[in-house]
Formats: sequence, C-alpha cells, structure tokens
Amino acid sequence: MIVSDILRVKGSALYTVSPDTALQKAVLVMSDHDIGSLVVMEHEDLVGILTFREVIQALALHHGALSGLDVRSVMNSAPLTCTMETQIDEVRRMMLVDHARYLPVLEQKTLMGVISFYDVAKSVVESQDFENTMLKAYIRDWPEDSEQASN
Repeated sequence: MIVSDILRVKGSALYTVSPDTALQKAVLVMSDHDIGSLVVMEHEDLVGILTFREVIQALALHHGALSGLDVRSVMNSAPLTCTMETQIDEVRRMMLVDHARYLPVLEQKTLMGVISFYDVAKSVVESQDFENTMLKAYIRDWPEDSEQASN
C-alpha cells in the first residue's frame, strides 16, 4: 500500500494558512474543522506545518495567551514530508522515529494532501481485517484430504 491509496479513500480536503496568519485565527480554523494540523504555505511553497503540539507549546510558553503571535513564530518550519508513491511501511517508520503525527504529501513542489498517524493506522487495520477475512474464507473452504474423501 502507498500514500496515494490512503488519500484516495480519505478525500482531498486540505486546510492551509500563511505564516503571517494570527495564531488565534489558525487555532479557530483547526477547531472549526476538527483537524489537528494546518499546512503553512507561502507563495505556493510549503514552509511549515502547524499542529496542536506547537499550539500547546506556545500556550505553555506564553502562559495561556496567544494574542500577538503569528503562525510563523510557532510552526514547525522543517516538517517531514512524503510523496504519493511512498510505501505505508516507510511512512509508519518515519512517523514513529520522528514522533510526527502529520505528514504533508508532495509531488514535486505541489501539495497533494496531508496524512495523519490515524489515517495510517486505519489503513493498516483495514488491510489486516481484509486479509483475515480472506484467510478465514480460505480455511473454511479447505479441500478435504483425498484419502478421507475416498473412504
């Protein structure tokens, strides 16, 4: 399975902000759309990602106040990325090693979507469920032993 398989099922909804967006506004967008990340774009280029991790860190650092902060001041300016052709096993490894919950998906410099740790886990579970169903069907239809059949 590859990243494009996940995006095909997940859909193409994509939320972005500019680095100059007020952090309070970005948090409202995340809340309104029930999402955990926003891709930060500037002049059609990926320049960072804002996740709830950066928001919580900013809240802690500024004693619960976000006023006066912009996205640029708290975003992760070097997010991990993957391509449409990246294997899911590689995405899982990348996410686990770097503790990344969200990966922007790029084709060349074009943003194709974002996959989350949840999206990857869901695809793995669904794949395993399908495999288990197929194995159970195979076992249920197991041919009888030819000696037993002739007796």
